[in-house]
Amino acid sequence: MKVALVHDWLTGMRGGEKVLAAICGMFPGADLFTLICVPGRCEAITQGRRVVTSWLSRLPGIERYYRYLLPVMPWAIQSLDLSGYELIISSSHCVAKGLRRPRSAVHVCYCHSPMRYAWSQADSYRRTMPLEGLALALFRDPLRRWDRNSSNGVDLFAANSRNVARRIRLAYGREALVVYPPVDTDFYTPAPVAREDFYLAVGALAPYKRMDQAVEGFAHLPDRRLVVIGSGQMAAALRRSAPSNVTLLGWQSDEAVRDHYRRARAAVFPGEEDFGIVPVEAMACGCPVIAYRGGGALETVIDAEGGLTSATGLCYSPQTAEALAAAIRKFETLPMSWDAAAMARHAAQFGAARFRQDFARTVRAAYQRHRC
Repeated sequence: MKVALVHDWLTGMRGGEKVLAAICGMFPGADLFTLICVPGRCEAITQGRRVVTSWLSRLPGIERYYRYLLPVMPWAIQSLDLSGYELIISSSHCVAKGLRRPRSAVHVCYCHSPMRYAWSQADSYRRTMPLEGLALALFRDPLRRWDRNSSNGVDLFAANSRNVARRIRLAYGREALVVYPPVDTDFYTPAPVAREDFYLAVGALAPYKRMDQAVEGFAHLPDRRLVVIGSGQMAAALRRSAPSNVTLLGWQSDEAVRDHYRRARAAVFPGEEDFGIVPVEAMACGCPVIAYRGGGALETVIDAEGGLTSATGLCYSPQTAEALAAAIRKFETLPMSWDAAAMARHAAQFGAARFRQDFARTVRAAYQRHRC
């Protein structure tokens, strides 16, 4: 069987790329199609594999400004020639699922979210990045129409959470099977080291991650420390606004991230994520999570608000810096032992082996049902 994998862009190893890496491992002979591939950024995915890019990848310095080309990405993804493939698997949070599907191919989309820039995260960009938000507002309606219409080229949607399955239903009028993404719970594990007196935030410094709220929240907590790990378009603004008790480390290796999970008092998760791999990684390391009560965190974090002895963290609302600061104060008063081994067992249900089993079953069923 000739298989093609399609991903939005390959500019860094983040959550979506970790999922793609797992899918690549399941289909070692598949060709990989993407809008943009920055050399050296995703070698764990691209090494030893045929990678086909769109014309966008030939633009000089594209990695610095590709996000601003969102309005032309639908044309770019449809310029990729997928003729001759029998099975196409797209990994999509933007336009990958809008590829031109050959008539004889079966298309399975692993959907991280319907195009978040046009749907769920448009407001975040407008609040935190006004110029980008204004541009998105101008193109939002035509992007939504294209996104909805192109969903007709998908034979089966696999959503990364019940949260995203609801979004798919609202945006596309389609049902989706839930296949939770793989978390490397063999790598992220507890260690016999002491917890230290700092909080941790990990993730891309993008508007929808709400790292600005984490930084602002700790401005209300001058006697607590926050360490932020991640890079992205908001890095410079966050460095300017960060108080002295907030340290921004930028990008760090997986080993360094794991080390911080193992030592942090708790991980702070202020964004409303599609699924949210970071809270599961933290719990796998025995680190409790303080998360905004919304999105995928509702499916992964066992909330201590209910007084559960099996709790793995504390959820808060509304989604404000003040509410986050209040949650941290409350977290420090909870009579919880935060059993690291129990948290790791809870996280294990989102492990890579379970993903491979569930996704293989989903793809197999789709191919058998929809092949010509």
